[in-house]
Amino acid sequence: MKSHLPLLDPLRFGAALGVAIFHQMFWSWAWTSIGVPGFERTVAADVIYPSAAPFTWFGWVGVEIFFVISGFVIANSACQSSPGTFLLGRALRLYPAVWVCATATLLVLLLFGSGPASELIVPYVHAMLMVPKGVTGQWLDEVYWTLAAETAFYGLVFCAMLTRKITLRHLAFGLTIYSAIFNAVALLVASCTTPSDLPFLVILMFRVPCAAFLLSHGCFFALGIWLFISANRELTALEQLAIAVTCLSGAAEIYVFASFFLESISAIADQSALVPIMVWAAAVLLIARAANRSRRSAAVASAEAPAYLRTLGLITYPLYLTHNVIGTAIIRALVAAGLDATTAVWLALGMLVPVCWFICAKIEPAVRTALLQAVAHFGKLPHRLPAPRRSVLARGLRLPLSVAVKVHVAPS
Repeated sequence: MKSHLPLLDPLRFGAALGVAIFHQMFWSWAWTSIGVPGFERTVAADVIYPSAAPFTWFGWVGVEIFFVISGFVIANSACQSSPGTFLLGRALRLYPAVWVCATATLLVLLLFGSGPASELIVPYVHAMLMVPKGVTGQWLDEVYWTLAAETAFYGLVFCAMLTRKITLRHLAFGLTIYSAIFNAVALLVASCTTPSDLPFLVILMFRVPCAAFLLSHGCFFALGIWLFISANRELTALEQLAIAVTCLSGAAEIYVFASFFLESISAIADQSALVPIMVWAAAVLLIARAANRSRRSAAVASAEAPAYLRTLGLITYPLYLTHNVIGTAIIRALVAAGLDATTAVWLALGMLVPVCWFICAKIEPAVRTALLQAVAHFGKLPHRLPAPRRSVLARGLRLPLSVAVKVHVAPS
């Protein structure tokens, strides 16, 4: 059986593009409406796009789409790996791009950013090590908060693999219940909160300490795991109920965060919190439909995903890490050269895509090779499991031992 979902790559790229447009055409000027510090540390171009606000304010929901895709892809990776191989694979995937992009971001901030350079040292170290900043302190770039959630999820999967008892099914159930309880309480608290207190509450509860504890976002990773399981076998009635709970929990998280924007920023006061929920739901339905088709066509050999789709998936990661600070610096330079603000945004994104392709196609492999050589020098590399065997984590799939599970997408 093959979980062949080539749509994950363009979907992930589209989500990254949505986040980039949100940051550049909405958040870059709208944040001043709510007094949230942070963007002035970058290189704001002093341009605003109020007419585009109704079409760009919900682009942040691309992050929630990322997390669902990550749950799917990481479940597949963990099913085919030993704990050591899984951990090494995650490090080889994440660190090279972070080292390249964080260093480039630091250079841009030193050259064009405001504030003393000494304030960038600790955030840069945190970014290079992928260590969450905690409740206090600054991110090198605000987009790095999502890596705290990703690495927490990877760590949870790794610990589950070490137990040799916890399966994907157990992990998905645990995250479903854990995150659903938190999001239900958060929704209740937010409904009783005055608009003036809502920005502080949402930032504290959702984007600062809770990312590393998967409190509000655990449901999205759980949903990704459930969709992966559904791509390999039919779900039981209890598992279908769990999917419904994760969807409701995810919708609650999105609704609370959307309400934060709508009640705090007058430019979008007439918009609906249902819009980002519908965008996210559409992405989830696309994945679910593809997973269902994959299971039904298991006996049919499927062709390899086109190379250009896999390339889109590889570009997504460096694009996400560079669009905010480095992209804004490009926009600033283009506006200073006389281009109008809208043209500058699209041209900047158009320039970043080939740069990110060069990073993922040329620079990352070189860094990854050097990292592998360093690991091989200081310790023995873990061996992959023989092809017929699967990780204990895959027992929740209830598949015959002879079945091979593959996902032809770029690793998350």
